[in-house]
Amino acid sequence: MNIEPGLYLVLMAAIIIIVLSILLSVVPVMLWISALASGVRISIITLIAMRLRRVTPSRIVNPMIKATKAGIDLSVNQLESHFLAGGNVDRVVNALIAAHRAKIHLEFERAAAIDLAGRDVLLAVQMSVNPRVIETPNVSAVAKNGIEVKVIARVTVRANIDRLVGGAGEETIIARVGEGIVTTVGSSDSHKDVLENPDLISRTVLGKGLDAGTAFEILSIDIADVDVGKNIGAHLQTEQAEADKRIAQAKAEERRAMAVAAEQEMKAKVVEMRAKVVESESQVPLAMAEALRSGNLGVMDYMNLKNIDADTQMRSSLGKVNDGKGDKE
Repeated sequence: MNIEPGLYLVLMAAIIIIVLSILLSVVPVMLWISALASGVRISIITLIAMRLRRVTPSRIVNPMIKATKAGIDLSVNQLESHFLAGGNVDRVVNALIAAHRAKIHLEFERAAAIDLAGRDVLLAVQMSVNPRVIETPNVSAVAKNGIEVKVIARVTVRANIDRLVGGAGEETIIARVGEGIVTTVGSSDSHKDVLENPDLISRTVLGKGLDAGTAFEILSIDIADVDVGKNIGAHLQTEQAEADKRIAQAKAEERRAMAVAAEQEMKAKVVEMRAKVVESESQVPLAMAEALRSGNLGVMDYMNLKNIDADTQMRSSLGKVNDGKGDKE
């Protein structure tokens, strides 16, 4: 089969283009040329091996070019191992460059450990150069005289790179500063002392060493706002008085109920005694009749008893009449 020369050249050019495309997709030649032009010594075989290890060569070579231009000596194995561990190579290199420019001692292993710990190592380096201001929420505290004081503080912190791994975060700083504010205000005799000397809070809180065990170093604590709140002491006293009043009322009601119960019991006893008296009086005629029948009581004795009873009734009636006249007069 004869092929025309023009068609043969076209086929050969297409084949060459396809082969070059496949070769360039596997072998990052342009990246290799860029690395060589930047002074980074890396072989084509190393780049191909990165492809086989499923590592994107540009993620390693480009940060290495930046580090070399910045005067930082790094190896391909260091960057590749950090990439395979799930770290952000570009951010670590940027942090190393920023630390190098700011003359902050930061090794690659330390930066990689901070990055793998989940912290932003570049932000930490930036905070070491440019401290950050953290504003606390409105902290409410009560002085000894019972007046509430509301304080807002601004805490200037600088990242401590040596304690970034395992150190506490901003939430711990805010909590400790709030605790120091409450302690300082609570130990003041009057809220006026806090209003006159707000720097007392700053000195007391700074003296407690609140940055121990945290990833930050506290540079200063400034009081941004101090307000007077409610009279908590008077409010508590009012509530206590109301509670005492309710307790006294409950005890009085208990005593009244006991008195009513005692009165009812006495009435019941009086009724019972009256019933016994009536019962006893009803037995008197029977006893007298029995005494007359048995001869223990004579007729004259009975008549004397009746006379005495009549005389007693007459005297009682005369006494009632005289009492009535005295009342009328």
